[in-house]
Amino acid sequence: MRFIFKTDYNQDIKLAKHGGHVFWYSLLVLGLLIAPWTIDEYWLAQLTFVLIYAIVGLGLMLLAGFTGLFSLGHAAFLGVGAYTEAIMVNAGVPFPISLACAGLLAAAVGMVVGLPALRVKGIYLGMATLAFGFIVEEAMARWESMTGGNAGLSVNFPAIGDWQLDTTNEFYFLCLVVTIIATLAIVNLMRSSTGRAFVAIRDSEISAQSMGIHLARYKTLSFALSAALAGVGGALYAHKIMFLSPEQFSIIQSIDLLLLVVIGGLGSIHGAFLGAIFLIVMPQLIALGKDLLPDAIGQAAGLQGTVYGLVLIAFVLFEPMGLYGRWLKIRTYFQLFPFYRKGMFKRQKAFQKSDRLK
Repeated sequence: MRFIFKTDYNQDIKLAKHGGHVFWYSLLVLGLLIAPWTIDEYWLAQLTFVLIYAIVGLGLMLLAGFTGLFSLGHAAFLGVGAYTEAIMVNAGVPFPISLACAGLLAAAVGMVVGLPALRVKGIYLGMATLAFGFIVEEAMARWESMTGGNAGLSVNFPAIGDWQLDTTNEFYFLCLVVTIIATLAIVNLMRSSTGRAFVAIRDSEISAQSMGIHLARYKTLSFALSAALAGVGGALYAHKIMFLSPEQFSIIQSIDLLLLVVIGGLGSIHGAFLGAIFLIVMPQLIALGKDLLPDAIGQAAGLQGTVYGLVLIAFVLFEPMGLYGRWLKIRTYFQLFPFYRKGMFKRQKAFQKSDRLK
């Protein structure tokens, strides 16, 4: 007797799970395509920054959200990509080549930084990446012949052949194309055996190793891919601000990037975009709120850092899954309405026995 099992393999390769995803994502892309003609130049510039930070956030999400390796020096990879792009473009190298070199050099540096991840983890890995961030920032300041030191370095417009992307609209579309490519690459990576290996390492290193996953290889690969995306984002960032200086890639920038993935929602691709929106919109809201506060508070030097800290504490305590986790709960509420249960959204704590051995 023979049993024949039929499987719809098309379901395994579809990027969208159902027609609703196709409709809403298509609508989103359409809105992004017509954005230059529907919003003013200032908000288009802010949207461009969202796309750039989303690319960097995708890289850090791959490292922290999917592999479980936190980095407190990710601004260093952003700086490596930015300065590589600036130096090569100023030397007359075509933009596609300089962009690829920025990503590759950042990936190579990421592999070197990933070596401590083979021996340390948790707070000790954070300290190692933090030290690396300080080293790179100091190198940018001291290597004046290449980076311009503290005096800074101007960046030319990107050019593809004779076509120079010197307008806001052209550069926006460039960032949009790169963001879409980076997003599709991460989506497909996480559906592959490599992506599943990253998630297994995040959940339990001992369990992953017992299943034959080479921890050293995949940790180093995660650092390299994450740094490559940060380098690509840094290259676009350099062209957007048109001027580079070492203090732009300090520990503050690294903390902002870590806030991006934590508040956006660890372990979700959507979280990288939601976190990027938060990182761009929050300073605008703080600036608007200063006028409503007393002068003693509104004009205080550390107001933005204080607000960021309070928001982070609130998310850790009440919504550890970030903005994307809150969106999932809202969506589920309306899907089940009016048949929801009162306590179904309460946070439940789970403890895995394998965590004892980490």
